[in-house]
Amino acid sequence: MTAVTTTSFLSAPEGGWTADDLATFPDDGLRYELVDGVLLVSSAPSEEHQIALGNLFFLLRLAVPDELRVQVAPFDVRFSPRRQLQPDLVVLPKDRAAPDRTPVLVVEVLSPSTSATDRTLKRLVFEQGGIASYWLVDPLTPSLTVLELREGSYVEAAVVTGAERYQSSRPFPVEVVPADLLQ
Repeated sequence: MTAVTTTSFLSAPEGGWTADDLATFPDDGLRYELVDGVLLVSSAPSEEHQIALGNLFFLLRLAVPDELRVQVAPFDVRFSPRRQLQPDLVVLPKDRAAPDRTPVLVVEVLSPSTSATDRTLKRLVFEQGGIASYWLVDPLTPSLTVLELREGSYVEAAVVTGAERYQSSRPFPVEVVPADLLQ
């Protein structure tokens, strides 16, 4: 394991980074994630990002059934020792002792600096990790893209923009209006 301080140069250890390495990183306001041992670092999100995230958390929290829990970042989702991501929102079984505590929904609120990664690399990792639903919220448009896992691949189940309403049935019933997330 490689210890990291705020003055360290982040050169990868031989064989790449692991989730255990991330646990030694400083709490410096940056988000550290891993895909196949490669470190992904992103800066603090914008005000629009945080407004949309907060409003969506509140909306989902009011609708979530008792057996599920909504978590807001930072919250690690570890797929393997060399794959660990921090989605903006995670919905997962509340029972920590459940044998399969795979999230049933992950949400990324897009930022100009992370949009390409969220739409491609993270989509692939979530898909391969068996996450049933993946939502992408764009606070600048505003829009919601809903991806559902079907036969091992994500399919676009819905795209709604502005004042359009999306009535979710997976993972639980909730209505989302993208424009309302920015209020």
